[in-house]
Amino acid sequence: MKKNILVVDDSALMRRVICDIIDSESTFQAKDVCRDGLEAYEKLKTVSYDAVILDVNMPRMDGLQLLEKIQQDGIKATVIMVSTLTTRDADVTIRAMELGAVDFITKPCNIIEAKSDEFRRKILQMLKAVIRSDDAKAQAGSLAQGTAKEAKVKVPKKLERTGLSGKKTLIALACSTGGPKALQSVIPYLPLDLNAPMILVQHMPIGFTKSMAERLNETSDIEVREAVEGDVLKKGCVYVAPGGKHMEVRRQTDGSHAIRLNNEPPIGGLRPCANVTYESLRTSGYDEIVCVVLTGMGCDGTGGILSLKQKKKIYVISQDAASCVVYGMPKAIAEAGVVDEVVPLTEIAQTIIKKVGVQ
Repeated sequence: MKKNILVVDDSALMRRVICDIIDSESTFQAKDVCRDGLEAYEKLKTVSYDAVILDVNMPRMDGLQLLEKIQQDGIKATVIMVSTLTTRDADVTIRAMELGAVDFITKPCNIIEAKSDEFRRKILQMLKAVIRSDDAKAQAGSLAQGTAKEAKVKVPKKLERTGLSGKKTLIALACSTGGPKALQSVIPYLPLDLNAPMILVQHMPIGFTKSMAERLNETSDIEVREAVEGDVLKKGCVYVAPGGKHMEVRRQTDGSHAIRLNNEPPIGGLRPCANVTYESLRTSGYDEIVCVVLTGMGCDGTGGILSLKQKKKIYVISQDAASCVVYGMPKAIAEAGVVDEVVPLTEIAQTIIKKVGVQ
């Protein structure tokens, strides 16, 4: 049976292009189209879709307003945003993912780009990933999924270090599809006095990582910033790899560690690439690297973690399947056999804190 997709865009041309792309895949069909969020809201109140492709800027009710509305009404929908690469849309898109959108696709600037193989590939790849993940979770049963969503993160007020006294520890986190939303359940729950710095690789384009870092910083006690060349890592701070650049960590002559950014070609279409970051830690001065892998398509991070394990003591924390938007990256590292703990999203922060402690 074909999967039903709702397309919401105020451009008739864009609706047609996206529908043609969807209908070109035998497992999907563009079931309905809407010109704005208001029309889509009326549809979503009575019709269930396997996925919704949603534009950001529309008259009457835009994409963000629609997400707020369906969240208020408890309407379940797997939403993929279509966003242009502007500063304003970056901010709106990050907010959209906080409200439940699973990820976003870059909106083409012209008809040539809209009809390109690249745009077609991105839409179909995203649909296949999120729908496959939804189907897998449904088959696993709703009990585990409900437990993961409803659990509340409880950060102990006082934590003792667990066998790492006097040792230098670094947290290295990687995520992709569903990551911006997932990070809202992790970073704000980390204390300011966390006894390790964190480096974070989230697959996003230029501009979007800055918006994401700023938003996380607003909602967290711990400091969150988009990394810049030469940043010296300090405890209680999260350094987000900037979109469009690979991020490495290099040990300095004084024993400190600093961020190094480069414009080397994308790896597997990814820049930043988590494998690059993990591999750079092989020559670091950290005694232990706590590797955290969250929701995301593909297997980025697995190769780098396996390479890092050859040189460093590592501890790997992986998000469980039930709480992932897409169980790709966590699945890959689990299948590699190096995961130490598999926990629901709502327990990731606690698990990190228990492992590295506070100052």
